[in-house]
Amino acid sequence: MVLDRPGVPLRLAELPLPQASPGNILIEVEACGVCRTDLHLVDGELPDPVLPMIPGHEIVGRVCAIGSGVSGFRLGERVGVPWLGWTCGRCEFCARGRENLCEQARFTGYQIQGGYAEYTLADARYCFPLPEEGDPASLAPLLCAGLIGYRALSMAGDSHRVGIYGFGAAAHIVAQVLRFQKREFYAVTRRGDAASQEFARNLGAAWAGSAEETPPAKLDAALIFAPAGDLVPAALRHLERGGCVICAGIHMSDIPSFPYSILWGERAIRSVANLTRRDGEEFLAIAAKVPVRTEVRPFALEQANEALAALRRGELQGAAALLVHA
Repeated sequence: MVLDRPGVPLRLAELPLPQASPGNILIEVEACGVCRTDLHLVDGELPDPVLPMIPGHEIVGRVCAIGSGVSGFRLGERVGVPWLGWTCGRCEFCARGRENLCEQARFTGYQIQGGYAEYTLADARYCFPLPEEGDPASLAPLLCAGLIGYRALSMAGDSHRVGIYGFGAAAHIVAQVLRFQKREFYAVTRRGDAASQEFARNLGAAWAGSAEETPPAKLDAALIFAPAGDLVPAALRHLERGGCVICAGIHMSDIPSFPYSILWGERAIRSVANLTRRDGEEFLAIAAKVPVRTEVRPFALEQANEALAALRRGELQGAAALLVHA
């Protein structure tokens, strides 16, 4: 499924089979998650994409060819491909273990052809081994929703009461990690979204309501997954002194002005940028211990536009994934 230009539907296309070039592995895709970042790409909210582009960066598949210079993978092994698809390895950020901030980084389904396809080519350095058993569609959201949620949660430190703003794919995964760690989470959804609030309660939320309501306790941290800038001052107003608001999306509408008084008291605002390979290794290990169970609505590959539309309308509880051989 190919994006020719932002603002138009993806088209189904027959393309040549990629070849396993040096340093890369060829992957036969089993499933690919449908992420809000894909929606930002298709809607033209991300700058300068490579076009035409095959979206998709929550890829689960099997190694079917190995390029020269690659070690550590075997034919038939199940692997996952995340958003971060390549870095230079030489800049100041890469040298300090902050490869997520590499200025030359390239991203899967944005500058590197992604996983809305039967086959994809990926840099072996940025692929993760995945469990051989299990439903590939259930694993797919771990590769971005899970990873970004984990990185956002890491920025919250040892916070005990954590607000989650926007209860979608990332939120329903990080909620399970919080419950496993015996921390409280408070779910904040759009006004009137009773289904998402009930979904959050079923996952163990201490409270679920809308951004216009006041949680029953001050929050030590707030994780914002919804791309709405007006949630930043809303979250600040419910934050305990010394707490942090963490903006976890790659795109967000403008943050409105707010009084300094709601930031004062050593409150902070941070953003999350991409992920590191270490994030992936740590999160996948934790996800297996919890164990994380994802709620996934499956779509066939050729239904990618329908899946994106359902995400845009806020109709999904949890995540969506494309099944390549449905």
